[in-house]
Amino acid sequence: MGLASAVHHGGGIRVALNYELRIAPISSPVQAPKWTKLRFAHPRLSTAYSVYHNRRSPVAFSKATEQEDQLSTDKGLLPDDKEMTIFDHLEELRQRIFVSVLAVGAAMLGCFAFSKELIMFLEAPVKAQGVRFLQLAPGEFFFTTLKVSGYCGLLLGSPIILYEIIAFVLPGLTREERKFLGPIVLGSSILFYAGIAFSYSVLTPAALNFFVNYAEGVVESLWSIDQYFEFVLVLMFSTGLSFQVPVIQFLLGQLGLVSGDQMLSIWRYVVVGAVIAAAVLTPSTDPLTQMLLATPLFGLYLGGAWVVKLTGR
Repeated sequence: MGLASAVHHGGGIRVALNYELRIAPISSPVQAPKWTKLRFAHPRLSTAYSVYHNRRSPVAFSKATEQEDQLSTDKGLLPDDKEMTIFDHLEELRQRIFVSVLAVGAAMLGCFAFSKELIMFLEAPVKAQGVRFLQLAPGEFFFTTLKVSGYCGLLLGSPIILYEIIAFVLPGLTREERKFLGPIVLGSSILFYAGIAFSYSVLTPAALNFFVNYAEGVVESLWSIDQYFEFVLVLMFSTGLSFQVPVIQFLLGQLGLVSGDQMLSIWRYVVVGAVIAAAVLTPSTDPLTQMLLATPLFGLYLGGAWVVKLTGR
């Protein structure tokens, strides 16, 4: 049974709404499901688009639910996932943020209890060079311990944050998307910690030794404890973040935005980009530190491009 149509002219676009009511052949009229059809037409196109909205009756609800579950299975969705309202999602998000903040706070307190040991560990790259550290203002060392405890607590609490993020977004992913979640998370974590280890063992000592040797015989190396740790911590975390390049490449490849061959074809531009990124990420201005960071960045890019190519993207 057709109902009246309404035509609206606005900005040269005509929208025709045709409401149609179809009654399924069910014995009881109370139990009959209703469909509302909305038809959208463009004056210059021969095609039109229709959207159906089904208001299910109690009798038809069970059968329709079974059909939707089958459709969800065909699309890779999981029908056993619990359907939640927007308020349920907000409540879950609030709880997971609270757990993440609590975990990071506990890690920071634990790191603060061993802050002196952590500071001595981070001073090791230049201790052998005869560098001495000074406290140039009252409370500078105390605030430095707070800063070091904050960075280390965030580093130790990051697995909990990552877990809470995954647990929050996992129900909204299909089977196909969940299949790649594990490798992405594992690879991202390994690369981040590998970047921090590379910065501590290679990048930071090379940069600091360059400054010490450059000033040798002219000035005595008496460094501010606060500025030293500002330099070291920023360099370490910047290196860890820059090591996420292969993960970004893998995501772009899985989304079909860029192929592995396309990534490999622009390697000349990547060399320039790696040098610029190293200059931005490193807190120092010496070319040695920038080259030491640009080289692994370029290597990681090539490795990520080959991974995308080998996965058939």
